[in-house]
Amino acid sequence: MNSELRPWIALRLTPGIGTVVCKNLLETFGSPERIMAASQEELAAVSGMSARTAQALKSSLANPEIDRELAKLSGTDIYSSTYTAPDYPQALKNIYDPPPYLYIRGRLQPADGNAVAVVGSRNASDYGLRAAADISRDLARAGLTIVSGMAAGIDAAAHRGALSAGGRTIAVLGCGADVCYPAENRRLYDAIAATGAILSEHAPGTGPDAYHFPARNRIISGMARAILVVEAGPKSGSLITARLALEQGRDVFAVPGSIYSFKARGAHQLIRSGAALVESGQDIIDALGMAASSGPAQPEAPAIETLSPEARRICDLLAAGPAHIDRLICETGLSSGAISAVLLELELGGFVRQLPGKHFACSNA
Repeated sequence: MNSELRPWIALRLTPGIGTVVCKNLLETFGSPERIMAASQEELAAVSGMSARTAQALKSSLANPEIDRELAKLSGTDIYSSTYTAPDYPQALKNIYDPPPYLYIRGRLQPADGNAVAVVGSRNASDYGLRAAADISRDLARAGLTIVSGMAAGIDAAAHRGALSAGGRTIAVLGCGADVCYPAENRRLYDAIAATGAILSEHAPGTGPDAYHFPARNRIISGMARAILVVEAGPKSGSLITARLALEQGRDVFAVPGSIYSFKARGAHQLIRSGAALVESGQDIIDALGMAASSGPAQPEAPAIETLSPEARRICDLLAAGPAHIDRLICETGLSSGAISAVLLELELGGFVRQLPGKHFACSNA
């Protein structure tokens, strides 16, 4: 597989060849092998190519960076789906600037063609977190895959909502697929990789540089049939994702918020511009023409008696009211890693919900 990936990496590493030019080359020649076999004159005739770029491409296979990138991939559980591979997402292939290939941990499935992207504020309110989780849970129960960026706030809540319904969710990262960012989402990262997919257009080991995230947004919207913005300020990156979705021909939905909340202004701006107002997952299911019962059966909620002593202790503590994770650590004596694992178990079981600022509360509170 690594030898097959070599010409793909060479294409990406060649100066002057971005995602659009790469797509033009693939549509002209059909495969990277044929691209490499073409003459400089044939290459230079492709839209976006120049004689200088064609010359650089002819010698690109000798770039030592290719071997370094392949070495990072070797021995991991990450695989690559190329633009011409059968499992490459068809919806993503049809956008203006699809990534030539994706690095994936977990697995993509044909059912992921029915996906909804859920995005919003990192610094979300309790209302926003509950809306993202509840709506994502409804959508997952209907058989829709939830796509988001695994950021703190709305993204994480959407992933957790899908997981709590036993559904599929995909995280699109602005770093390597082997890099958990933010680090606090490690347990969520592992849960997504186990049952869904973590994917990135960046090589393993790539850090979360700020300029990666705007480009990442086109993949989030490109993989989905529709996008839902739950909570976003007027200059939020979520609005960029919504704009990309419109350019890609996707449906855009938004959850309304309080007129007094700055975080609701972006969603309200979208609604004024024509986005459909959403109050429940059923609104999106109806708009997409799907039956609410077409998805996997909802997993049976575990009884509290079946929980570990640590989990029951946390439930008892939260029965008195919301608490910060640091307080739970002090009260239980668990490490931060251990308590994060227990809290994720409780969230997926429907016992607790996460509030802004790493506070937690009983789900029925």
